[in-house]
Parts: sequence; C-alpha cells; structure tokens
Amino acid sequence: MTGGAGFIGTNFVKRQISLNPLGLSEILVLDKLTYAGNIDNFTNEEKSKFEFIQGDICDSTIVDQLIKRVDLVVNFAAESHVDRSISSGTNFVQTNTLGTQALLDSCRKHEISKFLQVSTDEVYGSIDEGSWNEEFPLLPNSPYSASKAGADLLVRAYGRTFDFHTNITRCSNNYGPYQYPEKVIPLFITNLIRGKQIPIYGKGLNIRDWLHVEDHCRGLELVLQRGHNGEIYNIGGGTELTNIELATTILNHFGFKEDKIEFVKDRLGHDSRYSVDISKITADLGFMPQVSFDSGLRSTIDFYQRNHVWWKSLVTS
Repeated sequence: MTGGAGFIGTNFVKRQISLNPLGLSEILVLDKLTYAGNIDNFTNEEKSKFEFIQGDICDSTIVDQLIKRVDLVVNFAAESHVDRSISSGTNFVQTNTLGTQALLDSCRKHEISKFLQVSTDEVYGSIDEGSWNEEFPLLPNSPYSASKAGADLLVRAYGRTFDFHTNITRCSNNYGPYQYPEKVIPLFITNLIRGKQIPIYGKGLNIRDWLHVEDHCRGLELVLQRGHNGEIYNIGGGTELTNIELATTILNHFGFKEDKIEFVKDRLGHDSRYSVDISKITADLGFMPQVSFDSGLRSTIDFYQRNHVWWKSLVTS
C-alpha cells in the first residue's frame, strides 16, 4: 500500500488489519510521510499488524526491494491539493506521474499479479450537465489533475504493453476521518471549532459529488477482488452539492448562521462541476454507496471534535 499513511490509505489499511476483507497475509505500507502523511494515524496495536517503510515511490531502489516481496500493489501515494499544484507543479509531476512509472517498472520486473491505481474524477476536467462514464476523454484543468491523468495513461499503457493485470479507479471527492485539514470539509469543521470564518471560493456555486471514505474503500476492495483486467471504474457517492450548500449544511450541524462564511478570491481555473457515472462498477461489481451524506458528515464532525490533538498540530493558520 503506497501512501498508506495518508487520508484514504490510512482508512484502507485500517480496514484490512481489522476486517481483512481481501484475505491478506501480510501488509507493507510505504509512505514518504510528507506533510499529509502521518504514521500516528495508527495506534500502536495497529502498527504491529503491518510493516511500515518510510520512503519515496520515486526511489527505485526502495520500491524494487519491496515489490519483489508482494503479489498486489495499491497506489494511494499522491500529491493531491489543487492549490499547491497551482503554486508549483513540480512535486505533483514527480510523485504522481514519475512515481507511478517507477512502481510500474518494478511491477513489470517482478511480475506482480495485480496493480491498482487510485485516481480521481478530476482527470475528466469539468462537466456542466450529465455525468462522466469511464469512456470520457481526459481533459484535466489543473497541474494536479494533469499529473494524475498522466499516471492513468501510464498504467493503461504498461498493462497493455507488458500484459499484467491493472485497474484504475476514479473517485469523487472523499471525506471522513484522518483527512488533512487543508481539504474543504475538515477545513470548514476545524475553522468552526476554533471560532474562525470558513472561506468559500468565488460565489460558492462550484459543485462536487461527495463520497465517504469507507464507501470508497469498499469500492476499491471490490475492484481488487473482481475487477476485470485493464478496466477503469468510477466510484462516486451520489451526493452533489454546491460549495455554498456544503458550507450551509456544516454550519447547520454546528448551529451557526451564514455570517460565518467569508467569500474569497476564486481559484485559478476552478472546475465548475464534477459528476461521475457509477453504473459500470454497480453493474459489474455490485457497488453502491452505503453511507448517507448526513450520517457520514455527522461522524466526520465528531471525529474532529474528539481529536483536537491529532489535527491542531497540522493547522497552519
């Protein structure tokens, strides 16, 4: 599990060591522990149930040493914050694109049975009406999404050229426990806990589809268990909200009014709407989201309210 100490990786690893739905006999977690990776997401008991290696997926020596020991690779490792990619795209290309290539080279060399690339719906760009299925062209609009699109194309090409089992999943916006507080939902929550305003880009009309991380993990497990070789699967939550609707919903949970909102200058190239069609993964693998947005949001707010120590050291302003 590369990037296994990040947000989605953490939740996925926790499921494997507590429930073991994939029947894994051993788990290796490789993570560079950048600002968004935190090995202390895991209890000491949880840490005893997997082997952790601090390292970079771009480091072919470390990658080679680890991949020759395993049968299955799930690539969560990524730089993922759009604003940071706008400031500087270098780390995004290095980690998301070249890092994925380093993994694929080693997987080919050691004849890994399956490689799963955890990608994003942002590779499709922006869609005003309808929803993307997996056949839509990739039209990324940020350095982040472009670097992820490049990785997706490499995964497809390596699978076809070298004939080994690959899958790509493209998820909508995730939320849930252990998400780094620069992301929008934990940013809103932690700001409100601290008595601060919540910032919204532009007029707050950009639309996102929200997927609880537990549902995302279940979808990934289905792909690993039964996904057809070479196929791409969208994984979405089915809850589309404008950013202003999202903010209002969170404010309501806290009992606050809209005067807590602060509108700020819009992000460069801000995509207006994301929406994925999940009919393929539903028909082929039986996936349906199980966590309602209301209950998922309540449990997420509860996590941040109960874990001040975890996130306070991560907040920069």
